[in-house]
Amino acid sequence: MTDSRPAPAPPSPAPADRPVYVIGAGPGGLAAAYALREHGVRAVVLEKSDRVAASWRGHYDRLRLHTTRRLSALPGLRIPRRFGRWVARDDVVRYLEKYAEHHELEIVTGVTVHRIERTGDGTGWLLRASGGRELTGAAVVVATGYNHTPRVPDWPGREAYEGEFLHAGAYRNAKPYAGRDVLVVGVGNTGAEIAVDLVEGGAARVRLAVRTVPHIVRRSTLGWPAQYSAVLVRRLPVRLVDLLARQQARLLPDLSARGLPRPDTGLYSRVRQGAIPVQDVGLVSAVRRGKVEVVAAVEAFEDGKVVLADGTRIAPDAVIAATGYTRGLEGLVGHLGVLDGRGRPVVRGGRTPARAPGLYFTGFTNPISGMLRELARDAGRIAKAVARSRTRS
Repeated sequence: MTDSRPAPAPPSPAPADRPVYVIGAGPGGLAAAYALREHGVRAVVLEKSDRVAASWRGHYDRLRLHTTRRLSALPGLRIPRRFGRWVARDDVVRYLEKYAEHHELEIVTGVTVHRIERTGDGTGWLLRASGGRELTGAAVVVATGYNHTPRVPDWPGREAYEGEFLHAGAYRNAKPYAGRDVLVVGVGNTGAEIAVDLVEGGAARVRLAVRTVPHIVRRSTLGWPAQYSAVLVRRLPVRLVDLLARQQARLLPDLSARGLPRPDTGLYSRVRQGAIPVQDVGLVSAVRRGKVEVVAAVEAFEDGKVVLADGTRIAPDAVIAATGYTRGLEGLVGHLGVLDGRGRPVVRGGRTPARAPGLYFTGFTNPISGMLRELARDAGRIAKAVARSRTRS
């Protein structure tokens, strides 16, 4: 007689045998996996796409790091000197591919983790993933990326707008916009670079909608990268850094007549609120020459036109929204009470939330000292914390 009952599920591995799961095969996830293994901990990287560095592959073509090659390397492997001081997007991808290969990291692609929960016995973490997978880990490192989900403001009339509209995450290069009138919305580093790219790529007219005037700094002054200064001043008083930055800003031309006055708030005060300064890779010159026209912020879309905050109505051929991203963590960990009011982890690096021990986050801040540098530092802190917790248990 055949027993039709389903076979019992295999027993979960003992806590000591469970791996640490790292979610995301970008630079933060790869660095964490390497650091964990260096501390004797098995780390398995879960990546939703079919290869590492998926988000980097999707960035616009002209992108280069604003941080130096030397201070952008992940632990255990230098970035090749031939990539130059300011590493291009494609070379970042090549480096991350080589990093995973060189360190022989354990990476499983094509796996999307939907939800993280505590195991029933409270000794680890249960990951619910695509294909009905249920994975049990001793700890989890969430490294799904700062630029996870494109954010588009809820502008009135936006849904009914029939003109060409795209988020900056879908922009690749200026070729489709040659000879056209383009409005770029948002003046962070991405919006600034896309505006310059459009000018250089032959767009007939480029306007840049600005709500809050940004601080603009030179990427390098007399060979001294802005990143070096950012690393040095991080522990100085905010008011002192604001004063130093105000003096340095005088090295740049005054663009008030072109719609970009100097900000009336301090640079570092803005940074502490989450606003990173724009590194100049051509914007100042383009605005000064009138190639990029600064206009008021977008307020609405109406009758096929874009309504600006000053009441002006314009009808560009295309609108590119460089309006940022959300972290996209609510569905994954929102039920655990580990996010703040803006959807960001309450702690990062080697610290874990009090109510979720063993759950780590990396890559969810945007530091002026450089994202890749901080990811590398976070990786070491996480690995040490995990190793210590295993020793105690």
